[in-house]
Amino acid sequence: MIQVEHIVKDYGGRLAVDDLSFTLDKGNIYGFLGPNGAGKSTTMNIMTGYIAATTGTVSVNGHDILREAEEAKKHIGYLPELPPVYGDMTVAEYLSFVADLKKVPKSHKRDAIAKVVKMTMLGGYTGRMIRNLSKGYRQRVGLAQALTGDPEIIILDEPTVGLDPQQIIEIRNLIRSLREDHIVVLSSHILSEVNEVCDEVMIISQGKLVARGTPAELERKYSGEAHLCMKVIAEKDVIRQALQDFDGITDIVIGDADGAFSSRELTVTVENGIDIREQVARAFLMTGTPVIEMRMEQRTLEDVFLTVTQATPGEIARKPEPEPEAREAEADPAPEENGEGGDAQ
Repeated sequence: MIQVEHIVKDYGGRLAVDDLSFTLDKGNIYGFLGPNGAGKSTTMNIMTGYIAATTGTVSVNGHDILREAEEAKKHIGYLPELPPVYGDMTVAEYLSFVADLKKVPKSHKRDAIAKVVKMTMLGGYTGRMIRNLSKGYRQRVGLAQALTGDPEIIILDEPTVGLDPQQIIEIRNLIRSLREDHIVVLSSHILSEVNEVCDEVMIISQGKLVARGTPAELERKYSGEAHLCMKVIAEKDVIRQALQDFDGITDIVIGDADGAFSSRELTVTVENGIDIREQVARAFLMTGTPVIEMRMEQRTLEDVFLTVTQATPGEIARKPEPEPEAREAEADPAPEENGEGGDAQ
């Protein structure tokens, strides 16, 4: 388990992280989202002990990330946005070096390296110099170092950057396979990837946690109106009659007849994102209206992201500055001993 409690990171009056708190439990994949500059990477660097918070604490399985750094960090595997790989080493040499850093017992070292090589599909590349690898394969090597030693907590910052579509699918499957025995934190700008892989999503903006929940929960919470888009063969008055008794419909837009079958496109606006496709299909069936096409257009995770971060997307917060009057008072305090407030003689 990871507990993040009231962490703040202040860079000379600019708050990259602003009183952030959350708890992460084993058996889940967490998506960590936010605009550029929102504080995602800073938060992950604090969680891994790479940098210290200005105030607040992070504990990993009960161990403080700073006071008990060695004990806490042995539970963490971290892939930063720029993989920490050494170009003048072969893949095998680098992973051996990482295993030594993580104090993997010598009796288990060979098996530990073989395991991560297999997981990250690097089998044919262990003898290659890292500097000669493509960006995608260097990304795989970075992921392999994060998994070396089988840490319980895996923190991945943009793990599919530079990968081709087939590699992305393979890495997504790998991330899913880690769910049962690990805590996985995944930061990505590819919202479809987060929606597909993650159990929970946390969205931060200006260093604050602004939304948290499963993708489905967030989509429902911020759903607002949904649109039922259809194509039917019927006259306008028949369409309106079929839909007149439905609760929750706020607007109906019916297009003109078009094409050989005189079909019409219509858009039905439904409050609260309610899915009424089944009821509408039954209503048109009762009137003998052929339905050619029907689909719901609801809010996606991308819409939720834009909604909760739209105020000042990604802008790092600043400490509030004193009002002008206060600054003037600090710069030129009124004399206390002069009853008239004038200059002392």
